[in-house]
Amino acid sequence: MKLDIGGEEHFEVGIEALWQALNDPAVLVKCIPGCKEMIPDGEDRFKLVLNLKVASVGGSFEGEISLSDKVPPAQCKVAVSGEGSLGQGSGVAAFSLEAQPAGTLMRYSGEGEIGGLVAGVGQRILKGVSKYLIGQFFKALRREVTAPQVAAQ
Repeated sequence: MKLDIGGEEHFEVGIEALWQALNDPAVLVKCIPGCKEMIPDGEDRFKLVLNLKVASVGGSFEGEISLSDKVPPAQCKVAVSGEGSLGQGSGVAAFSLEAQPAGTLMRYSGEGEIGGLVAGVGQRILKGVSKYLIGQFFKALRREVTAPQVAAQ
């Protein structure tokens, strides 16, 4: 089953701070929903361990994430693949950052392919779940990139 994502998010931090956070495994492990571990596996490559719940079914996943086509601090491509008790999936996404007077605008788009038990919950439900998980990622990322500023006040 194919799944497409895309959108824009505005952050009230500078482009350099956002770029650093998006390339910091310690930050990402706190932001990726269900992420338990992010283990370096080469330059810009990581092994992931996730525990996720999709609809009424929960499970664990192991996979890989890699970053490529980096143009600091403006753009990057992300490839993800994994499998676990709920099925398997892979996807590619790209994001771009644009400095703005009041922070940074992030644009993102991507597509993925999922199979196994998780694909059986239906495309409509999966779109809702993916939207929720993306929202959780951005909520956590905002918290991470603004935490030092809040502490400094």
